[in-house]
Amino acid sequence: MEKEKKKKQKPEPEFINRELSWLAFNYRVLQEAADKQVPLLERIKFMAIFSANLDEYFKVRVATLKRLIKLKRKTLDKLDEDPTETLDQVLEEVKRQQDAFGEVFRDGILADLKKEKIHLITEQELTATQKKFITSYFKENLQPLLVPMVMDDTETHFFLKDQTVYLGMQMSAPKKAKTRPEQFAMLEVPTKKHGSRFIKLPTQKNNRYVMFIDDAIRACLPLLFPEYTQFEAHAVKVSRDADLDIEEDISANLMSKIKKGLKKREIGTPSRLLFDPETPQAMLDAIMAHTGITTEELVEGSKYHNFRDFFGFPDFDMPELKYEPQPNLPHPLLENEPSILAAIKKQDYMVHYPYQKFDYVVKLFNEAANDPAVTAISATLYRVADGSAIAKALTKAAKNGKLVTVVVELKARFDEESNIYWAGKLQKAGANVILGMPDLKVHSKLGLITRNENGKLVNYAYLSTGNYNEETSKIYADHALFTCDKRLTKDVEQVFNFFIDRQPDKKFKHILMAPLTMRERFNKLIDQEIENARAGLPASMILKMNALQDDKMIRKLYTASQAGVKIELLVRGICCLQPGVKGLSDNITVQGIVDRYLEHARVYIFHNNGDEKYYIASADWMARNLSRRVEVAFPLYQQDLIEQVRTIIDLQRSDNTKSRHTDNSYV
Repeated sequence: MEKEKKKKQKPEPEFINRELSWLAFNYRVLQEAADKQVPLLERIKFMAIFSANLDEYFKVRVATLKRLIKLKRKTLDKLDEDPTETLDQVLEEVKRQQDAFGEVFRDGILADLKKEKIHLITEQELTATQKKFITSYFKENLQPLLVPMVMDDTETHFFLKDQTVYLGMQMSAPKKAKTRPEQFAMLEVPTKKHGSRFIKLPTQKNNRYVMFIDDAIRACLPLLFPEYTQFEAHAVKVSRDADLDIEEDISANLMSKIKKGLKKREIGTPSRLLFDPETPQAMLDAIMAHTGITTEELVEGSKYHNFRDFFGFPDFDMPELKYEPQPNLPHPLLENEPSILAAIKKQDYMVHYPYQKFDYVVKLFNEAANDPAVTAISATLYRVADGSAIAKALTKAAKNGKLVTVVVELKARFDEESNIYWAGKLQKAGANVILGMPDLKVHSKLGLITRNENGKLVNYAYLSTGNYNEETSKIYADHALFTCDKRLTKDVEQVFNFFIDRQPDKKFKHILMAPLTMRERFNKLIDQEIENARAGLPASMILKMNALQDDKMIRKLYTASQAGVKIELLVRGICCLQPGVKGLSDNITVQGIVDRYLEHARVYIFHNNGDEKYYIASADWMARNLSRRVEVAFPLYQQDLIEQVRTIIDLQRSDNTKSRHTDNSYV
């Protein structure tokens, strides 16, 4: 008698599905686009962020689910959740959100644009004068960029570029009897070559007009296909699997592997084909026949795709429709210091981006590059800005004869190409470039400067929750520490030794370092709160992060809650913990802020019976951060810095405008 097949266990009810939790976060972004208290042009940017986030989600997470579905049954049975069931839930929720997105766009954004006398018009709304302008504009600026691809009865295969909008076209009613009565064709909407997705039309009586280049093409199809008299055009867009599918070994060939992987990404397996719901089935069939895309990849969208292009929506020189400028403020102490290194020698400093300027980091590395007493500089580069001032300073330091060690993470998703470029530049300058770590992604944000002072080597360190990136520092909310404290600099030096010799025997007395000590040390800090609560002492934690997904840490928090520890979670993105469940998480609350700036800092505060411990970190509590990445959490010892961080955290805890409290459901 055959053994009964073991039934697949349902996921534990105390966990929220990761995918649905992420979608709930992205829905919060959409809520900002719908919020009329947000300036109108900023709402349009939130709409673009929502779209860009969803594009990346399909390229990465949905593509992963589809790969999991293809695994053998024996392997599938080992998974905590059924990927087919999860994918069905994801697609259902995405459909709901896309419907809501359409409503926000049509009934909210477009209506409010009209109130400001800004009109996003279609080809059907053109006046005779506007039609003349668009026809002339099309001939001069768009037609030279268009290459129609005819879809006939042959088996010609068309490759649709990732994240690119195409128009599927149907032409009929030919002028001559010999012409084929009906013809399908496709063409790429040339957003990149044109430089924008939009065309500004002449202003009329203080009314401003703009249109999609898609609609300009629709209006001028008779110029492309003069042999036909009737036309129909519908947009499609493909998202392709973004996984590079490279082994995480570090060798001389890693750079070439990633370069090949980047090319492969461009032709990756389709994870979805968005299509206009008004597309005739015959046209959709023709597109599938000529691209190899199947019905499994079809996802119903709207008339327009790639709403991320709204990042480039014209502002019509109307600053009143944007956020009021908030220039980065000077640091009250560092601003007037002639030498950053000399200032750090006296005391520690924190800079809080984007509220304060990033300039001090650039100044620090430029000063170190030119200082004859500086002997060595080490840094980790994860995501750097185009034309990075930090990378240029490191290059200059290497050329000036300093011992420069740079850990460049080539596997920083969607930044691989930029990182390859800087790795090459630094190597040419003479820097020792370490291309990541075996089986680990280097996500820590560290810098170490060694200076010869009267015959003694003195270390200075920079530790941050954010990247060495001048551009993102203007919109990402992060904390950074400048320190000469030996307790910290000695541990930072050990992290760089780990990068060099890759031996896990490093001892850290003060910082927490993943994957070696961070999980264990966080567990001990939680255990202390549990012990205090059981002894009748005050016990609490305030934990701020971008994402909470690691099941072991979540179970630890449940145990703490059951022991009576009060836990406040500030989680912007994914949160798989179910708060407020009787007998499980009664003492846990969850809230997250989505606002003008992206909350990116991680702050972990433990009550410790009144002697609070503060840790600032690059790591979220996700399995990947704690087990598969090199991360650092560093303690704060200087009282004024503790007070600064506490003030910011307390402001966020008391927020009643942009904060959303999470109950025990994912939306």
